[in-house]
Amino acid sequence: MKATDTIYDVFVVGGGVNGVGVANDAAGRGLSVMLVEMNDLASATSSASSKLIHGGLRYLEYYEFGLVKKALAEREVLLKNAPHIISPLVFRLPHQPHLRPAWMIRAGLFLYDNLSKRLTLPKSRGVRFDEKAPLNEKIVKGFEYADAWVDDSRLTILNAIAAKQNGADIHTQTQLLAAKSIEDIWHLTVLDKASGEEFLVRSKSLVNAAGPWVESITDQVNRKESHGVRLVKGSHIVVPKIHSDPHAYILQNEDQRIVFVLPFEDDYSIVGTTDVDYQGDPQEVEISQDEIDYLVDINNQYFKTQISQSDIVHSYSGVRPLLKDEAEDAKAVTRDYTIELSQKGHAPLVNIYGGKITTYRTLAEAAVDKLKKVFPKMKPAWTKHAALPGGDFNSREALYSQLLADYPWLPKTILKRFIRQYGTLSYQILENCHTLEDLGEDFGQGLYQKELCYLSQQEWAKSADDVIWRRTKLGLKLTVEQKEQLNRYFASKNTTHITEKCCA
Repeated sequence: MKATDTIYDVFVVGGGVNGVGVANDAAGRGLSVMLVEMNDLASATSSASSKLIHGGLRYLEYYEFGLVKKALAEREVLLKNAPHIISPLVFRLPHQPHLRPAWMIRAGLFLYDNLSKRLTLPKSRGVRFDEKAPLNEKIVKGFEYADAWVDDSRLTILNAIAAKQNGADIHTQTQLLAAKSIEDIWHLTVLDKASGEEFLVRSKSLVNAAGPWVESITDQVNRKESHGVRLVKGSHIVVPKIHSDPHAYILQNEDQRIVFVLPFEDDYSIVGTTDVDYQGDPQEVEISQDEIDYLVDINNQYFKTQISQSDIVHSYSGVRPLLKDEAEDAKAVTRDYTIELSQKGHAPLVNIYGGKITTYRTLAEAAVDKLKKVFPKMKPAWTKHAALPGGDFNSREALYSQLLADYPWLPKTILKRFIRQYGTLSYQILENCHTLEDLGEDFGQGLYQKELCYLSQQEWAKSADDVIWRRTKLGLKLTVEQKEQLNRYFASKNTTHITEKCCA
């Protein structure tokens, strides 16, 4: 078995948003970092969220004031640091007096407005709905407040790019098989799933950011700790857009849960989420018929446009690794996190329990802070004021005008998508391109070979699904034949060949 020469400072297990956040933070503080992900980046929970950067209005009902305050403050940080993939979104909450009284909602919104400083978003207000509203005519009033939308999988991938830029080694399709502490050094056996080759890595510390698999890692290294994880499944459906409003809607249900209806990729709406306790392999999670019926039914209670199961064009489910607490109902389980440093006379192990996508950056910062005793000379925290890759611009409108001037031949639909996904990284894709033909083979819906080259070389894309669901959302629009064409492309060329051909 081969062994790497480097003894890393930090070895991170897990390529979800928390893992790559830790890798980026640690690498930026001058630590040597290696991260392994057994599948693709954001292939589990981090691409299956409701795609919101929010304080969590409903968490106030469970007295999670500290979590909400922390998340609201972080919302402002992320809006500034990732303006390409995060944008303000106005929510409308139709009032159903038999579910929650108006005074309770007003009080909750007042807290939501004032628990943390608002720099970019408007405060909440009451609204009235007329006959032009998409809601059924019995609903005549409600409330409005603002949060933010995020492309969750791209948030994960951009953090991985930033970590790589800061010197971290990022390995996807690479699985941790065994870990042993020998004389204060972790000896880690990892498997390169593409080649089938095992190799040995040594590291001074180990960070367990495995999400739903966090307890399997603690079991593996024989460090079972006091904090447990409760796995909760959340499912969403995607349907042709239910209304033409630019707003999102937050719907109250009889069971006291709430469901979002969110605008998605111009032509669609996301309806979700559910909260169901889950047991089993998180890799095999999928939406159930009961969840489909639940989401369809609540939409049809509120909207004039009725949907059915036949309207569903896509669905996705994720398993959220939430902190185990005393809550009986899955919807009431805390979304906060706990970070635990364990040494016990051995090499240091940091276990990450719980968390939500909005607070991934503060979680990562806190996790690296835990290692200050191990690495007292590390640099101070830095990510709060650092733009994520591609986010170094003032406004989407200004970037659009600049790219349009630089590439007037580029179709506007592609240009808008590039800005929304890549920001200023678009220039890397379009380098040395002067005509549409320079983008190479056309795979449909504005996906050209030059973009595939970039994704393969710079963003660890190794399959069609990596491209069409996690780097882009073109899986919603590509035909079956176009998806097969893309599958054949990846099957016939390994990443090296793709890169060589693209960059020649």
